[in-house]
Order: sequence, then structure tokens, then C-alpha cells
Amino acid sequence: MLRDITLGQYYPVDSVIHRLDPRTKLAGTFVFLVSLFVTKSIYGYVLATVFLAAVIMMSRVPVKFITKGLKAIVVLLIISVSFNIFLTEGTPIFTLGPLKATWEGLQTAGFMGIRLIYLVVGSSILTLTTTPNQLTGGLEKSMGFLRKIKVPVHEIAMMMSIALRFIPILVEETDKIMKAQTARGADFETGGLVKKAKAMIPLLVPLFISAFRRASDLAMAMEARCYHGGAGRTKMKPLKYHKRDFIAYVILLLYLAAMIVIKK
Repeated sequence: MLRDITLGQYYPVDSVIHRLDPRTKLAGTFVFLVSLFVTKSIYGYVLATVFLAAVIMMSRVPVKFITKGLKAIVVLLIISVSFNIFLTEGTPIFTLGPLKATWEGLQTAGFMGIRLIYLVVGSSILTLTTTPNQLTGGLEKSMGFLRKIKVPVHEIAMMMSIALRFIPILVEETDKIMKAQTARGADFETGGLVKKAKAMIPLLVPLFISAFRRASDLAMAMEARCYHGGAGRTKMKPLKYHKRDFIAYVILLLYLAAMIVIKK
């Protein structure tokens, strides 16, 4: 289950999406996520599906690799869908004790489930096609206007990039600790809720210690290299827009306009 988390991982392959400027991909991800909340029509979700499928194909990242990240949200997905089916007022379908399923709830649950899945897949494509360094540069450039109101843009971008980069590292560390504790007799599967919570202590304690150790090592390495904020810093590979980025922006604008037109 832990190895199925794809958020924060980078999939190295040469594709049109990989070659896009990180600012373009950040804008595209933002537009796609916003469009999911703009539309309330089945046609809007069909358009979003076509758009997402086209991006996945152009990214050349295996669909199986992208969709395996959905296993981590199965429980959340089931809870969200169930709540919408049974707690939305409307035409009843069947009753389950005090709970009543409705057609309106079923429709809302369907849209909610699709929206949640697309949120995860859309966000995963951004990290799968963008290196941490590119993501940091893209975030810093995109939020550059906030410097005028004294917002530490570089530091925020760096923290977000490090957080994303540490997700797969901590997942791998958690998997190693679980295997080591299981070999020592720990049981993470059986028992009630209280027993499972107690069983997590041998996992969480070494995981937190490892995370703090990694953070301390990273801070010492940055200090040893005299690292400081973004003021006056230059880049070996400065970001620069190309023709493909402008074409991507046009496609994004057309997509967003179409979603707004058919939102109902």
C-alpha cells in the first residue's frame, strides 16, 4: 500500500509534458483542478476525462503507474461516496435501517468520486513529470509577485519542494521499518482499533526519529554550503518559455472556456 503512493515521485522519460516549463505545468494543474469544481455537468466531466487522458498519453508515463496511487485513497473515496449516497435528500432508491439512499445522492457521489480521483491523478502528473529543482524554480517564479508584500517566496517554494521530495523517501523508510518490526514479531493487521493503534507505536517512533535525523542532516548540509535565501542568487538553468509553452497556454484557455460554457 505504501509503495503505491506516487505523489512526489518523478518518472524520468522524454515527453512533451516533461519538456514543458514548470510554470506552464503548474498553471495547467491549477486550471484543471479549478475546472473540476466549476462544472456540474456530465459533459464537463467527459471533457475533463478527454483532457486528462490526452495529457497522460503525451506524458508517456504508464497509466498503471499513475493509477496505482489511487489505492492510497480507497478508504477516503468509499467514505465520501457513502456519505453522499445516504445523506443527500431526494428520491429514495432503497433503505438500509435508518439510512436512505437517493438518486440525487448517487449522482452527487458519482461526481464526488470522479472529482477526487481526478484531483489525485492530476496532481500526480505534475510531480511525475517535473523534477524537484524544476518545481522549486517554477513555484518561485510563479509566486514572484508576492515579494512586493514581503512574502518569503523562495523559502516557501523550497519548503514545498523538499516536502514533496521527502514523501517517497519517508514511504520507503516506513516500508523498511514495518518489515523490520514484523520480523521482530510486531503485528499491524490483526486486532481491534485500540490494538492496532498501540501496534503503530513501534513504527511511528523510529519513523519520526529518522525524519528528524534526515531534516537535521539536510539543514547541516545547506549551512555547510553557505546556503541562504533567494535574494541575489543566480540559476545555472534559468527558466525560459518556448513555443510549446505558449501553445499549451492557448489549449488551457480553450479548455477552461469550454468548461465554463458547459458548467451546468
